[in-house]
Amino acid sequence: MTSLMKHLALAAVVAAAPLMAATTASAEGEKYILVSHAPDSDSWWNTIKNGLALAGKQMDVQVEYRNPPTGDLADMARIIEQAAASHPTGIITTLADYDVLSGPIRNAVDSGIDVVIINSGTPQQARDLGALMYVGQPEYDAGLAAGQRAKADGVKSFLCVNHYISSPSSTERCQGFADGLGVELGNQMIDSGQDPSEIKNKVLAYLSANPDTDAVLTLGPTSADPTIQALEENGMAGDIYFGTFDLGEEIVKAIKAGIINWGIDQQPFLQAYLPVVVMTNYHRYGVLPGNNINSGPGFVTADGLEMVEKFAGEYR
Repeated sequence: MTSLMKHLALAAVVAAAPLMAATTASAEGEKYILVSHAPDSDSWWNTIKNGLALAGKQMDVQVEYRNPPTGDLADMARIIEQAAASHPTGIITTLADYDVLSGPIRNAVDSGIDVVIINSGTPQQARDLGALMYVGQPEYDAGLAAGQRAKADGVKSFLCVNHYISSPSSTERCQGFADGLGVELGNQMIDSGQDPSEIKNKVLAYLSANPDTDAVLTLGPTSADPTIQALEENGMAGDIYFGTFDLGEEIVKAIKAGIINWGIDQQPFLQAYLPVVVMTNYHRYGVLPGNNINSGPGFVTADGLEMVEKFAGEYR
């Protein structure tokens, strides 16, 4: 073989080496299952699904999203058990109710499956269950920060529209807001359900019975979108202080129109994307971040809407 041919052959081997390494890593059949507590009707989780899909594509691993269709947490616990029984490389799961979900999660960890807790629960609970890490927004802390912000803006009373009251983390948002204001939560939180018409009617009824309410707090698009309609119907849109958790197309429009003062962005894209990247690198190379990752809260106002508006409902 001539010297030139030898160099070309060597170059071909070197150029192929990264591809061979990546193929070897992904050929191990790595699979990550994300289990959420969200019902099928909650569109906010589309951003979670987008983050999961992109991470799977970029890391060249299999990913799958599972959830209880109605949001039933006992059903979610069974889904986690079924996911663990399929022996995936890792499980990414929310921890909407520690009492209901801790058993299946701990069993998955004990069976040798890597677990990352996202979105709900706390870093301490993740550690207690033996999870690799926590990626999310501590819900009480986010509510507290929102309440402190509202208090500085002169709010003294509020309505918290809780569309997922069976999830303790949802109540933590409302309680944190009350504590931030320095008032009792009491009956200022309503169980709105998830039907848009029912939510709108319950908001209208509460505000009619409590006309001195200073503010409205919603917990995501499911409750925010019908509340926007309620305020437009009773003439309070733009006049009553309005904050919401999470973002969505209608929420962004309402912030832009001056109906919603701010939205709390917990960056759900990162909650799905980062665990896949972290666990894949941990599985392949044994590297792991030393700390949990707080993906929020961040307050989105009309002043910073350009990029958020562009990607709302997709990546934001």
